[in-house]
Amino acid sequence: MAEEAKHLETGRADRSVWLMKCPTIVSQAWQEAAAAASSVSGGPNPNPNPVVAKVILSFDPLSPDEEPKQFKMEMAQTDSGNIPKNYSLNMFQDFVPMCVFSESKQGKHACEGKVGHKFDMEPHKENLSDYAKLCRERTTKSMIKTRKVQVLDKDHGMGVRTLLPLVGGAQSGAKEKKKATATKPSEQKRTRRDRKDLENILFKLFERQPNWSLKHLMQETDQPEQFLKEIMNDLCVYNKRGPNQGTHELKPEYKKSVEDTNAP
Repeated sequence: MAEEAKHLETGRADRSVWLMKCPTIVSQAWQEAAAAASSVSGGPNPNPNPVVAKVILSFDPLSPDEEPKQFKMEMAQTDSGNIPKNYSLNMFQDFVPMCVFSESKQGKHACEGKVGHKFDMEPHKENLSDYAKLCRERTTKSMIKTRKVQVLDKDHGMGVRTLLPLVGGAQSGAKEKKKATATKPSEQKRTRRDRKDLENILFKLFERQPNWSLKHLMQETDQPEQFLKEIMNDLCVYNKRGPNQGTHELKPEYKKSVEDTNAP
C-alpha cells in the first residue's frame, strides 16, 4: 500500500475553471498550435500555455441580471483553412459539481480547480458557410476508396507462375487432409437417450464429483447440447459466482435423494 500512495498537489484546488465540450477539429487545432509554439520558442523553458483562442463576453449593462450573458470564442490561428474561426458557447447552470485533475510527464498529480461553468461549443452563425464546406470535404474524403484494382498491361505473363497439380504430391495430400477435418467426431449428430436413462447417468456422474461444466457433461454423456440443457435446468443449479463459478451442481432435493439411495 505504501508504494501505491501518491502525492496530490492541491495548491490550485479552490480556483474556478471552465469545462468546455469542443469539436474534434478545435481540439486538434489547439494541440497543433501548442506544439508549434513550443518549437518556435525553443530554449530550455518553452511557453507551456500559448494563446490559442480568446473569449468575448457580451451583455447589456442596463438589462436586468436575469438576462443570460452571451459568450463567443475566436480562434487565434489565422491559417486554419475551412475550420470555423468563431464559436458560440452555450453555458449550463445546472450540472454535477466536478473538479479538474492533471498529471505531468513526471507522473505528478494535481487538482487544477473546481468547475465553475460548463459550456458546449458550436460554430457561430457567422461561420456556418465555412462549417458546411468542411462537412462536405469530410464526406468527400470518406467516400474515396482506399483500395484500387489495377489492370496489368503488356505483362506477357512475366512474374506470373501457374502452379500445376501434382499427382500424389503435396496438393493431393492437402485435399485429403481437408476431407478428413471436415467430419470431426465432435460435429457428428448426437442421438438422444431416453430421458430417464440420461437422468440416472447424470446422478451417477454427480456422485463421482459434485460440480460439472456443461462441456464436460456433453463429453461424458455424448448427448445433444440443447437436450442436455433442458434436463440440467430441471435437475441442477448453475453457479454464477464463487469458487465453482461456471459449473452445475444438483438441486438440494436431488442431492438428498441420491444420498438416501446410497445409504446402507
